[in-house]
Order: sequence, then C-alpha cells, then structure tokens
Amino acid sequence: MDTTVQSKPKPRPRPQVMKLTEAAAARITELTKRADSEIVGLRVGIKNGGCAGQSYTVEYAHEVRPTDEVVEDKGVKILVDPKAVLFLLGTEMDYKADKMQAQFIFNNPNQVSACGCGESVQLTPAKIPG
Repeated sequence: MDTTVQSKPKPRPRPQVMKLTEAAAARITELTKRADSEIVGLRVGIKNGGCAGQSYTVEYAHEVRPTDEVVEDKGVKILVDPKAVLFLLGTEMDYKADKMQAQFIFNNPNQVSACGCGESVQLTPAKIPG
C-alpha cells in the first residue's frame, strides 16, 4: 500500500493591482482626514464615456465590498472595482498639483491612447502570463 502524500502546488501569489506614489498616498491621507463622514479609503474604477471611450473614476469608499480588490500601499487603502482590475493591473497612481489644477494621474501600461483634453482614455485588458 502506497502511503505517499501528494501535496497541492502552492498557488501563485497575486500581483498587486496598483501602486501609489508618495504624493498620491499623502493626498489620500489628507482626503481621508477631511471627509465629512468616515471612509475606509478611495474606490477606483473605470467608466465608459468620453471621446476616447473610457475614463477613470475616484470616489470615497464608506465600506469594503466583498468583490473589491483591496490595495494597501504606503499606509492608505485603495479599493478597486472588480470590473476594472484587468484594465488597472500594473498602474501607478500619482497626484499632481500646479497653479491651474490638481488631480490624480494614472500611469497605466494598459492605456493605448487618450483624448486631447486628457479627460478620457482607451484601455486594453492586461495580459496575464500563464
């Protein structure tokens, strides 16, 4: 009788969907402290629209949904909409402020084009190595 125990292969670690720059983390910390109600972080997603086809969304998150992809980086929490994960994989979220505007910037390797005004983008899902 064979008593060899077969072990399951270890699951491959999941890549972190997004990372933050120091400037983005500092701004998220500031927004969290200034919010009118308690928030757990910022929810990031993608919506259809704009001249290039899609745009990024950023809003306060008051709760973690069971389907959210939770990213914790530099002491802050980002909740990624599950429908946006493949479009945001590998993205670095930054924050820039100058005399004319202040905004989060997404340095996304899955972005194939953007409109001239910078309000919308065209994204392709990330290719995950097998």
